[in-house]
Amino acid sequence: MVNGQKTWCVAKPSSDQASLLANINYACAQVDCRILQRGCPCHSPDSLINHASIAMNMYYQSKGRNHWNCDFRNSALIVTTDPSYSNCIYA
Repeated sequence: MVNGQKTWCVAKPSSDQASLLANINYACAQVDCRILQRGCPCHSPDSLINHASIAMNMYYQSKGRNHWNCDFRNSALIVTTDPSYSNCIYA
């Protein structure tokens, strides 16, 4: 929580594709990323930045929402606006 607000971890828009892929691999080695599979609510849009944001947020939430759990080598941001969309709900 930041000033009593719920927080989420998302990929920085300026992140390069190699960083995003590394973040997905790192996060998904520690949390269940099946929600990103084809046919699941968070697969679309099928982009690295979308999938990285979801995986990074799942990692961040599972580790206790500490700012250091949303660094990913300076390729992530903590936000206070819920990034959920359609049927893809960010925890």
